[in-house]
Amino acid sequence: MPVREALRRLVAERALELLANRRVSVPHMTPARLDELCAARLALEPLAAVRALPHVDAARLAELRRIDAGIDAALAAGEVERYLQLNQLFHLTLYRAGEPQVLIPLIESLWLQFGPFMRATIGRIGASYVLDRHVEALAALERRDPLALRLAIESDIRDGMGSLSHEELLRLYRDAAAPAERSASARE
Repeated sequence: MPVREALRRLVAERALELLANRRVSVPHMTPARLDELCAARLALEPLAAVRALPHVDAARLAELRRIDAGIDAALAAGEVERYLQLNQLFHLTLYRAGEPQVLIPLIESLWLQFGPFMRATIGRIGASYVLDRHVEALAALERRDPLALRLAIESDIRDGMGSLSHEELLRLYRDAAAPAERSASARE
């Protein structure tokens, strides 16, 4: 029963979709869906960061610095999975500083939907293209500068996908869709 409930919740969060044959799969990523997910992240995450700013104390700042050092090490070693885990931890550790009750569930839902595509994308092209804007966010936190923090978080989100060309994104969409299409035609 716990697995069934977990799957039901992931379907409700749109991280998975229930197929007609009662199987579940990761929803197909389209350019429009990716654009909408990025727009939602750009709307919510800078807001969460700015709202958290007054609650970021020295201990939280030190924790964020430790996480960012781990991100740097993961990037240097090309450890994609570790980078993705620490990147999400960095963002959510920052946003949770103010103990938000509404924003965190929304942001977590976006990350659930965005995560599989990001994992597949970075897994295919590697972590060397990643631009780390966390240093800018940490500096803004240290200065207690809400505008600089907002801009750093926005840049981090935009640079996450913005460094890929339109052609690269289309190729990644086609590559991601190909196994699902082959699987569907094999069942027919």
